[in-house]
Amino acid sequence: MLMIDPLYVASGFGVGLLVGMTGVGGGSLMTPLLILLFGIHPATAVGTDLLYAAATKTGRSVAHGWARSIHWPAVIRLASGSIPASIVTLFVLWRLDLNGESSRTLVNLVLCFALFLTAMSLIFRKAIMDRYRWRLQQFDPRTTAHTTVLVGAALGVLVSISSVGAGAVGVTALLLLYPQLPMTRIVGSDIAHAVPLALVAGMGHWATGAIDWHLMGVLLVGSLPGIVVGSYFAHRVPESALRLGLAATLILVAGNLVNHELHSSFSMITAFAPSAAH
Repeated sequence: MLMIDPLYVASGFGVGLLVGMTGVGGGSLMTPLLILLFGIHPATAVGTDLLYAAATKTGRSVAHGWARSIHWPAVIRLASGSIPASIVTLFVLWRLDLNGESSRTLVNLVLCFALFLTAMSLIFRKAIMDRYRWRLQQFDPRTTAHTTVLVGAALGVLVSISSVGAGAVGVTALLLLYPQLPMTRIVGSDIAHAVPLALVAGMGHWATGAIDWHLMGVLLVGSLPGIVVGSYFAHRVPESALRLGLAATLILVAGNLVNHELHSSFSMITAFAPSAAH
């Protein structure tokens, strides 16, 4: 009989609560939590979180589809870039045959970049929109379609390595490329795209053995109720306060990851130096 760790359940509930309130993908919250708090290897944390995200976002995607709040052309274009990019990225990582420490460093560095990018998207979204939206409005439909595919490819690489990027970054990109769409359809389209991307990337990590199925199940036990509760309170808390609070959290987490990685690298160098001297 498998034991259910209350701390994992509580963590899942907390992440689910924030996801329900902010709409930002759980990857930016769950993956760093697994690495920093529970000491899970980054590759396993990413793979587990990707399938966790696919499971949690499927229900929300169905709800948006039922409400007709998904712009399917944008979803198809994003997926046309992200799915092939994800497969190529995972294949390259597999061919590189990174050892445990190399894999840890790569995932941590890309994860830090993705967390900072997500935080900047949350903080400066309005400024980005004011500066660039009018330029992108000059795009003809064909250019918009091609740009959406390229954005999807970038998200595919980022999400496949770090599990982060398909939330706030994807929403900001869609707002720039499809300014005529209401926010509900932007969010619905972003979630609908995240499901197949997370599933494909997660299955790729599964093929390399980087999945902890029991951990994923325990996290879902806590997060699904958390998402429901968070969704209920989402409209009762000021959106700007939520975004700034979440962005500050992501920056703090990214800083901790950078510090952790620098400390690990320094420890390796100091351990190697005496042996090299002999």
